[in-house]
Amino acid sequence: MAASNQQPLAGRHAVVTGGGRGIGAAIATSLAARGATLSLLGRTAATLEATARRIADEHRTTVGAEVADIGDEASLSTAIARCVAERGPVAILVNNAGIAPSAPFLKSDAKLWREVLDVDLMGAVHAARAVLPGMLGAGSGRIVNIASTAGLTGMAYVTAYCAAKHALVGFTRALAMETARKGITVNAVCPGYTETDIVGDALANITGKTGRSRDEALKSLVAHNPQARLIQPEEVAETVAWLCSDAAASVTGQSIVVAGGELMP
Repeated sequence: MAASNQQPLAGRHAVVTGGGRGIGAAIATSLAARGATLSLLGRTAATLEATARRIADEHRTTVGAEVADIGDEASLSTAIARCVAERGPVAILVNNAGIAPSAPFLKSDAKLWREVLDVDLMGAVHAARAVLPGMLGAGSGRIVNIASTAGLTGMAYVTAYCAAKHALVGFTRALAMETARKGITVNAVCPGYTETDIVGDALANITGKTGRSRDEALKSLVAHNPQARLIQPEEVAETVAWLCSDAAASVTGQSIVVAGGELMP
């Protein structure tokens, strides 16, 4: 099916990891609105399937859901292979799945570090390895890694998360250089604090440990955002959708900050 101005991603198969909720679900919805065929990957079948049904009903596009442990190479590769078998070659990969446990560095043991690196960094590496041969064969493709402002600056009490997201930005830049002449772009989107379950958990952690109200805790999180607000998942999603479009063909190796002016790299 040929793409149109209304559905510029028609005929393109997009895989979104962590696609069942939050930023991932918003990204999937935005891509579907532009005509993409979708595969949502994540750990919770019920959440994935509910999101897939909603998007399919709203946008009349094909949406599949595959359960996978994003941090496990075999599980992720098998799930992506099923996506390709059922919905065709992958033209767009959005590595959105992530975890962000909070703890002082000296209480961040090796197990925590391995879990964070396996999901936040190696999940993206394994997924890219799975889809890149098909993209190279097609001579085109889009890979978008959802990093964070924590991938561009230091943040206390999330050392493992910061390290993983910095590495993800480095991976993005290096892979972009390798694929620059192959019709493939690789970019990172770096949101600030976004209104998701992860931020909800962070607020609960702050209130529980400090006794401050939720409003007070929220003010502390958005204090460095000149707009003094949480980013909305849909704002991140629209940035991702643009990077997946033909209009962004010359944009690669970039880390695009969506954070209300918090960082100006």
